[in-house]
Amino acid sequence: MTEFLNKMSSLKYNIGTAGWSYKDWVPSFYPKTQTGGFDWLQFYAHYFNCVEVNATYYAYLSPRIVEGWIKKTADADDFLFTVKLHQDFTHKKVFDEQKVKAVNYNLQILSQAERIGGVLIQFPYSFSFDNESANYVRKLSDLFQNYNRFVEVRHKSWLNEKALQMFRQNNLTYCTIDQPQIGQSLPFEPIITNSKAYIRFHGRNVEAWKKSFGNFGKEQTYTEQSERYKYLYSPGELLDIEQKIKTLQEKVKEVFVIMNNHPQGDAVANAFELIHLLEEKTKVHVPETIVKAYPRLAGINM
Repeated sequence: MTEFLNKMSSLKYNIGTAGWSYKDWVPSFYPKTQTGGFDWLQFYAHYFNCVEVNATYYAYLSPRIVEGWIKKTADADDFLFTVKLHQDFTHKKVFDEQKVKAVNYNLQILSQAERIGGVLIQFPYSFSFDNESANYVRKLSDLFQNYNRFVEVRHKSWLNEKALQMFRQNNLTYCTIDQPQIGQSLPFEPIITNSKAYIRFHGRNVEAWKKSFGNFGKEQTYTEQSERYKYLYSPGELLDIEQKIKTLQEKVKEVFVIMNNHPQGDAVANAFELIHLLEEKTKVHVPETIVKAYPRLAGINM
């Protein structure tokens, strides 16, 4: 992966998945037999140079956990973490100074270790554009101004010049998302507002996505919660995605590509395939576990 990044011009690609701690990635990615000392993050960082942390959306993590991440990725020189902001800030909109300090403290730990990619500020579909919403985005931007801020909005109302100008003025990265086109969802079309691009792939499972609306707020199992993300991008779809990403080469200096179609390891398989495509189809180092689970990867394995 590092060799690939060095071969590219001035553009840096950070490619990985949303999260790494999934039991259903055994044995499709992590081996079924794990000897003493085996660690999922350490194994993951051997193949990818970036991961998006989801746990920080649900909990305020102990600094010791963050320090542990740094130790586990010590051998991966270019590895970066992007940290998803806690739902108190983006969904509940209820937080205090202590919570801001808790988030910033962990970001600072990653920053000092040169492991921070930025902060993902993800809003729900219901967060539509108006002056109040724009001001709220500015407020959160100011709280975490020392880091790259990737803002994900999901409602089409944000596709207007006033909103985009606000992103540019505050040096915010407009997060591009790929998801089922339902209602006023945003189309998959990269929008550039600063020197970085952040692209998230949620899959295209239309029926499961529609069903999830009716289950919102209900108690669900992991499988039920994850169903809408269960989607393996086809080779043809990945070729289209590759072309859209490559249009950014002259527009930005750094691109983050995050696969969130995580059930059963689909995100891992598609991430490897995108690395292969963006590397001008050079062979990629892929573990035997994922090739066995996804035989089509045999063609890209070095």
